[in-house]
Amino acid sequence: MDIKVKKISDFLWEIPKTSGMLVPGRIYADSVGIDALVMELKEKKHSGLTPALMQVANVATLPGIEKASLAMADIHPGYGFAIGGVAAFDMNYGVISVAGVGFDINCGVRVLTTPLDKKDVEPKKAQLAEMLFRDVPSGVGSTGEIKLSEHEIDELLINGSAFIIERGYGTKDDLEYTEEHGCVKGANPHAVSHRAKERQYRQVGTLGSGNHYLEVQWVEEIYDEKAATAFGLEKDQILIAIHCGSRALGHQIGTDYLKVLEEASRRYNIPIRDKELVCAPIKSAEGIRYLGAVNCGINSAFANRQVISHLARGVFARVFGISTSKIRLLYDVAHNTCKVETHNIDNVTKEVLVHRKGATRAFGPGRIEIPAKYRAVGQPLLVGGTMGTASYILCGTEKGMEETFGSTVHGAGRAMSRIASKKRWSGAEVIKSLEAKGILIRSGSRSGVAEEAPGAYKDVDKVVEIMHAAGINRKVARLRPLVCVKG
Repeated sequence: MDIKVKKISDFLWEIPKTSGMLVPGRIYADSVGIDALVMELKEKKHSGLTPALMQVANVATLPGIEKASLAMADIHPGYGFAIGGVAAFDMNYGVISVAGVGFDINCGVRVLTTPLDKKDVEPKKAQLAEMLFRDVPSGVGSTGEIKLSEHEIDELLINGSAFIIERGYGTKDDLEYTEEHGCVKGANPHAVSHRAKERQYRQVGTLGSGNHYLEVQWVEEIYDEKAATAFGLEKDQILIAIHCGSRALGHQIGTDYLKVLEEASRRYNIPIRDKELVCAPIKSAEGIRYLGAVNCGINSAFANRQVISHLARGVFARVFGISTSKIRLLYDVAHNTCKVETHNIDNVTKEVLVHRKGATRAFGPGRIEIPAKYRAVGQPLLVGGTMGTASYILCGTEKGMEETFGSTVHGAGRAMSRIASKKRWSGAEVIKSLEAKGILIRSGSRSGVAEEAPGAYKDVDKVVEIMHAAGINRKVARLRPLVCVKG
């Protein structure tokens, strides 16, 4: 496929429809970012992955796709779909794809606010770091304090966060400030293999490894006072950010259904430009089964972050002598999902299945899915940066609803592979350099720290500014890290 890119505006670029593409591809980027993507395409390689622009074009060939194949400003190559990719499909003619969800189903970010500010935490920062690392399980194969039977796993997959809260891990108020109230409908535990459930028996309430983290942050700057007030944010305030997903259960669901959807692609004669884009019609037996399994993964991840929230609240209560009730959930939102949503398309309101692969749901003002307290300003968008730079809280806009199905970036986006990062930095070097900047890292894996070196990522400030300048979101607050716990 010959891929050309044309400029629509300073921060929006388009791959026009060519042979086989049903819709154009659209990428949010500045000129520097698009030049890098074009160069990657010319070189035809990125750590063995298909170049991101080609992935955007490939997704545009899938049956039933609506409006455009989209990529947010943190775009980089992923499995089949570019990370930062968004695609919505007609419920009757469209498809569902493992690549459009990812293997860490409902990987997402949860942020809690505290009554503390930076000067309260600095003197006890080291103690806080040690206790969080001790009390919140992290790392490959980590296990938590909750051990569930297969029957209980099924209950968790159906009920999500509520299942955990009923067992004393948080309060019902937390549900109000979790996307989908911590539970999507349509979860089908019978669509999840015994192997996937078995891998989750002791992993509820664990961070895992890779780019997952628990981070203590402070509010460095506020850009939008109205939204910040609605969200309960103040300058210098201490926040707790949790980034993780469905752990081994989600990965096993993805692995299991790759084979199922590969067979479905052949059975239904779906043209596939990339073998990683295997898919099934949404309303086929295979599509219905996979969506039921994805919903289980979504609910499991919500429950996982709920338990970690409870553990973090306990640590803060012990270190600072504050009540856990003073640590409020700001919001919890996913960035690896596919969900049935209602959107306005060509002046027609219709249900579509929106795939967000490393892209955050970003609903604008007035949507009933947003907590009433936030509805006037738009949904909080939680964007993770790196452990050495910054993270952001944004809010959704009406333009974002119109152009991106209410979606935005999920983070800074990798600029360098994990292998290349380990060759360039050592974990000890990264930990030492960040400590010199006042950021304490606690991790059981020096190799994992090297993989997540801040220099391996794009500039999060530029990534966020692109989406802000394009009008897709509005900046609310910039957050800086003090403590980061990683696997």
